[in-house]
Formats: sequence, structure tokens, C-alpha cells
Amino acid sequence: MISPPEPGPDGPGQDAGPDLSAVLDERRRLINVAYRLLGSLAEAEDAVQETYARWFALSRRQQEAIASPGAWLTTVAGRICLDVLGSARVRRERYVGSWLPEPLPDRDEWFGGRADGGRAGSTDPADQVTLDESVNMAFLVVLESMTPAERVAFVLHDVFRYPFAEIAEIVGRTPAACRQLASSARRRGGAGAARVPAVRTTGQAAARAGQAARAGHGGQAGHAGQAVLVRRFKEAWEARDIEALVGLLDPDATMVADGGGMVGTVLRPVQGGADIAQYLIHIADKVPGLRLLERTVNGVPGLVAQYRGVTVTVAAFGLAADRDGRADRVERIWAVRNPEKLGPWTWTEDEPGRRASASPVLPPTLGT
Repeated sequence: MISPPEPGPDGPGQDAGPDLSAVLDERRRLINVAYRLLGSLAEAEDAVQETYARWFALSRRQQEAIASPGAWLTTVAGRICLDVLGSARVRRERYVGSWLPEPLPDRDEWFGGRADGGRAGSTDPADQVTLDESVNMAFLVVLESMTPAERVAFVLHDVFRYPFAEIAEIVGRTPAACRQLASSARRRGGAGAARVPAVRTTGQAAARAGQAARAGHGGQAGHAGQAVLVRRFKEAWEARDIEALVGLLDPDATMVADGGGMVGTVLRPVQGGADIAQYLIHIADKVPGLRLLERTVNGVPGLVAQYRGVTVTVAAFGLAADRDGRADRVERIWAVRNPEKLGPWTWTEDEPGRRASASPVLPPTLGT
């Protein structure tokens, strides 16, 4: 929660500067920008907190001299995210296994209509992110292929429709150079970067842009068709029906798991539909108490695995479509197991509103 410092006679935190509520209302938009730039809700929240800390460190005169506080906050947040992205590339080289973006739930769905688990006025950053096609896992993974400067230019321009003149202030380059960065990002991201439409967020209102559909591998597939395919996948896994799983998986499918070295999981991608099916059957045999739930993951149908009432895995899917645009096979599975990335999912299914144990008993064989 962001709290302004105590007002002083002429120093930081003056309550007589620009409208405080308008400044704080920018938080949702900043969280949306920072999450798409960083792929981590925790890092996005840290970036936004630091942005506000710098704003409140300004004197009253400095704040009043800023023509557009919202633009100033965006510029500062963008620069902070750019710095974080630069250091993140180094950290992820030391990361144990594959690194995946942090998954987000549909809060209304997950908590039965109350995003705060029963508390009015939730300020949880997960409640602030607009779940549209620019946050689905396929698109976020595409963003990971870009350089930090490319990612900032691409996300701010193509997703949030910021002009290159403003982006130039963030990345420290000319508008023409920023245009080239965005173009390079599109080439690097391929089809996944070309399909995402714009997102517009202002104040407390956030608009879902276009039809929520998968951006990335294969053709477009509507939510209803995706949900049916994910349900069939879940049922085949629960039934330990390896033939059905193989039939639902693309022969060249890939599964990537992220345990962060904190829990057991495969350290390298599992390639091929048959190998993925065998791997999933192995997990089902090793952990008979695993419960699978159909839940929205980053705006599209996915699966959540719980063990003894605690979420231990969140799986997002990249689905291919047939000629009629219907989802007909699974091309990608992204399984997030790192407990540090499952914070928004740590509520028990039977008692939404009650957090699971801070140190849950996890199945040691899951993912190994």
C-alpha cells in the first residue's frame, strides 16, 4: 500500500501539491505497464513503489512544476523497469532451470467474486492487472526474447500506444531510434508480437482490448474452444489415459517447467507429445492426491494443481487451432512451480479467503 509521507512546511510530501488522489489513481496503470515489462508481479510492485517514493521525495515546488504527473510517473517507472530488465538478464543466467513469467489468476473466479478474499478495498497488485491478451503466457514468453530496450519500446508503443517521443525520454534514445527498437522487437517476437492489440488503462478503469485470444504459437482460438480442449486434457490426465493425452498434444509439443531450484521439476524442456504424455502419467502415478482445477491463467483457460489443499503448480497452455479457428491440440505447456511465483494463488480451494500455510507440505516427487 502506498502511503505519502507526513506533510512538512516546504519539503517532500507536501499535501498542497498536485491532486493527491489523481496521483495515486495512476497506480493501476503503472502496475499494468510494469507487469508487462517485467513479467513478475513482485518486481512490478517494487518498481511502482519506488516510483512513488521518488515522487513523494520531491518538494512541493518540484511537484507543481511537473505539467503531467501521470507522464512523469510513467517515465520514472519505465526507467526503473529498464534497469530491472538489464539486471534480470544477468540473474536469469544463474537461475536454476527455466525461467517463466509469474502467472496471474482471474481474481473474481478464484475467490468466488471477491478479489480481496473478503476484505473491502483490496490493494493487492494482482487485482490491478487487466487480464487481456497482452498478459497471456504465450505473449509474455515472446517478450522474454527481446532486449530490455526493445521490450520497453515495444510494450509502451504497441500495447499501450505511447508515442515514440515519450518513449525516447524513458530509454534515452531518439524517437527514430525507439521506432527501430519496436520494429526490431516485432521481428524478434515473430507472429506472437504481431497479434497483440492495444490495451488502454486510465485511473481506476481498465478496458479489455479486443477479444481475449491466444497470441503466439499457431492460429487464434476462442476461449470456449480453449476451455473445452483444456478440460479434455485434464480428464485424460486424471484418467491416466496416455493415448488420449498423446492425441491432444501436438507431436512437436513442448513443456517448460519453472521450479526456480526451490522444488523438484524438470530442468530442461520436455519435447514431443509422446514424451510429455509419459511424463504427466509419471506425475499422476507418483502423486495420487494431486487435484486438478480448471482455472483462468493470465486471461485464458489453464489448470491449477493442488496438493493437500495448497496450490503447487499453475499451468498455462499454448493451443493450436484448426482451419475453422477451433482449438484442436496443445502445442505448449508452461508449468510454474516456483512457490515465490504462486503468491496470488495461495488460497485454499475449499475456503476462499483463507490463505494456505506459509510453509506447505509439497510432494517431493512432483515434477521429478
